[in-house]
Amino acid sequence: MSQINVRNLSNENEDGAPDIVGVSTFSATSYFVPPKGTTAQRPTNPQPGDLRFNTDTASLEYFRGDTLNWSQIEMTSPDLNGGARGLAMGGEIAGSPYGQLQIDYFNISTLGNGQDFGDLTVARGTAGACASRTRGLCMSGYQGGYHNVIDYVTISSTGNAEDFGDLPVAVQGVDALSNSIRAVMTSGSEGTAPAYGITNVLSYVTIATTGNTQDFGDQQRNSSYSGTCSSSTRGLIVGGYDPYNTIANTIDYITIATTGNAANFGDIGGVRVNCMGISNSTRGVVAGGTSPTILNNIAYVTIATLGNGVEFGDLTSERSMGGSGMASPTRGLFQGGNYPASPVWTKVATVDYIEIATVGNSKDFGDLSVVMSAIPGCSNAHGGL
Repeated sequence: MSQINVRNLSNENEDGAPDIVGVSTFSATSYFVPPKGTTAQRPTNPQPGDLRFNTDTASLEYFRGDTLNWSQIEMTSPDLNGGARGLAMGGEIAGSPYGQLQIDYFNISTLGNGQDFGDLTVARGTAGACASRTRGLCMSGYQGGYHNVIDYVTISSTGNAEDFGDLPVAVQGVDALSNSIRAVMTSGSEGTAPAYGITNVLSYVTIATTGNTQDFGDQQRNSSYSGTCSSSTRGLIVGGYDPYNTIANTIDYITIATTGNAANFGDIGGVRVNCMGISNSTRGVVAGGTSPTILNNIAYVTIATLGNGVEFGDLTSERSMGGSGMASPTRGLFQGGNYPASPVWTKVATVDYIEIATVGNSKDFGDLSVVMSAIPGCSNAHGGL
């Protein structure tokens, strides 16, 4: 076999690289250097199959076409079984009884409607959800009363949830965040006097085991109906109601692997409650909510730093009390919620998506199988993993 050693190649006009056609074999034992640059430096007219190294996300990415856009090549997820999967676990429909048993699942890297996964052990909405790469958890919630139950499912399969353990008290209006090992549940409402029993208590479980929650520490303020997002080291808790129905602008943060009280991260850039949060390993994104009018605004922060929220774009419509937590390293989904129709709010089945590393307005992903709000959501590929 002949051998050609060349350091640089250019085309005949010396204004670009040559096209290599046919079957080519590269047999060097060192490395191959692909094009690289930031997210903002992506080519303006990419073709399906184009490959580059993204210096913002420190990952290889390839272009999947105008609809699916750029996708990160995931090399560290043996449990994903072919793709990132999001779960919408329960929720609330119009009418009574309004708490739901059903779990929908979504393939985050594609577009489409929710598909049937199975049922929770107890019908409920206004619960918290989070996940490792293998397990999804749904914690607490409300349906005909407050609940302290924790359910779990194996994300790569389908089937009904099983009992994981219990919270020390029955609550609603909580949210949850996680890394690959530990799930942390935010404070919520115990439904007791005075002021609805809204607390500041954080609790946690080890996801790979089963059992009851343990005390983690306290949030900076008593609150419920907050939004959450996380990296593998840090969790953020955004906005929420205090016991006097005052809506917060603040962001708390915790270090997930330790225990202790939350500290101040910054402000989200406007008071909001019932907002939806997603994240990859770098960026936390919060969408919608009530302020006190229903919002369509999306804001983001860089999780590893401290600071205030920055404008990202808008949802396809104003929504509050939707679902969150369904994210891959590149894409985040916001599902369902309440739309500000007159004379009362209307629940929707809409699922929006964003490309997390960019900024811009959300796009239509598909629909939930049922029109719902107050939907706890999680995925096996979010930023905490």
